[in-house]
Amino acid sequence: MTTTSKREAPDPIDRHVGQRVRARRLGLRLSQTRLGAMIGVTFQQIQKYENGTNRIGASNLYRIANALGVDVNFFYEGLGERTEPVASGDSNGQEPQLTADPLNSREAIELMHNYFRIDSAEVRRRLFQFVKTLSGSDRTA
Repeated sequence: MTTTSKREAPDPIDRHVGQRVRARRLGLRLSQTRLGAMIGVTFQQIQKYENGTNRIGASNLYRIANALGVDVNFFYEGLGERTEPVASGDSNGQEPQLTADPLNSREAIELMHNYFRIDSAEVRRRLFQFVKTLSGSDRTA
């Protein structure tokens, strides 16, 4: 008898933890190869962790936290606010869904990193106001 395993989407919590690893790694300007070398895994494994494809074991999560200079709790921050609870007795048996956080995107991380590299506070303030104007969020309702 042959059984075929159904490919399931990554667990939302694993994806959240992976996104937090990725965000911190990019913020520190570390490559996946370098982080992998620091904890003793390949860059492909780091990719799988960051995508949520593979779960990060407790020992590797601890090593990653040390390599990235954060406490293990860092990877779970924001998790409570992002879940939509499933009512007990829910017949469809769905797991809590996590919404994507645009602040975890590579673009947002690089933007913030480069923004704070601008030495002049005045230039940063003007750039901030410029972006607000472009987005239309400076209009009063």
